[in-house]
Amino acid sequence: MTNARTDKIRLLIVDDSVFFRKALTEALASDPRIQVIGSAVDAMDAMEKIKALKPDVATLDVEMPKLNGIDFLKQLMPVNPLPVVVVSSAPIRVLDALSAGAVEFVRKPEIKGPDGMRRFMSELTVKIHIAAAAKVARRGPVRSPGVLSSPAAAPAAAHPPLTLRRSFGTDAPIIAIGASTGGTEAILEVVRDLPANTPGVVIVQHMPPVFTKMYAQRLDRICKMSVKEAEPGDRVEQGKIIIGAGEYHLRLAKDAKGYYVRSEQGPKVSGHCPSVDVLFDSVAEIAKGNAMGVILTGMGADGAKGLLKMRQAGAYTVGQDKETCVVYGMPMVAFNNGAVQKQFPLGEIGAEIVRHLSMRK
Repeated sequence: MTNARTDKIRLLIVDDSVFFRKALTEALASDPRIQVIGSAVDAMDAMEKIKALKPDVATLDVEMPKLNGIDFLKQLMPVNPLPVVVVSSAPIRVLDALSAGAVEFVRKPEIKGPDGMRRFMSELTVKIHIAAAAKVARRGPVRSPGVLSSPAAAPAAAHPPLTLRRSFGTDAPIIAIGASTGGTEAILEVVRDLPANTPGVVIVQHMPPVFTKMYAQRLDRICKMSVKEAEPGDRVEQGKIIIGAGEYHLRLAKDAKGYYVRSEQGPKVSGHCPSVDVLFDSVAEIAKGNAMGVILTGMGADGAKGLLKMRQAGAYTVGQDKETCVVYGMPMVAFNNGAVQKQFPLGEIGAEIVRHLSMRK
């Protein structure tokens, strides 16, 4: 929530580099909706500044002395939940940070010079605006190092295992999922306990190259289904989850053997590549009513039009409800345009997928 008196996003910058703190402060000062209210040199300094200044959003460097950004988030979120945008060039550290409670991330500039810095600042500004709209819940400790956990999720032991008591042939239904801000955790919550015999799942999560591959590898270690980043020609099969690759649109296709995916570069659609709309459009065209569409937390409207096409083609469509979304943007637009047949809390969507599949004739 932004400050009512100034109507600006009150931002705290946390970075151990004097140069980077100064560069961020100067660049972000040009945005009329952002007010840099302070900076912190390390995690301990940040904890004190957060208590004293009460920022709306913080940017956080991962690699810092004394206490790194991941461990800092694990200490911060249970006592003082705050929308945090992580700044890092290491994909595995970013995934750890998102698992620990960060809502967004930006890669540090890869291109040296003014062009690289301008692109970085432009992306960071957008992510700060998104973070300001995010809902961050107080959360307990992360389950164990390197394992994603969701603040909205009940412990795995709190509900019985999901069981799919039927088999499918070569024309098994397709489950298509789309998400953005908060989606890495939300997707995990949906797919983690899907039975190993669940029909093929195709997913678009807004992430850049390299990050999508590492995210798929991490999910593969956690889920009962196998998980991989999309490659052209991958078959959509029972027991397999395919994650769209960063900067490649993911599309469903079909031949005599069944469903497979196309992974192709192209211009951004609905502001993104990969785009949820591109995936959902292809599922509506290829699978028609032999599909289920799921739209999860995220800023913007990507996926809303495509999900409507899926519903109009006969697919069953669900959306995450407002209460459990980090950002109730994409699901809200989809619900308002008639694309969503039913809304569910995040913790119930996996069970709803299994229930729907089990009831199919």
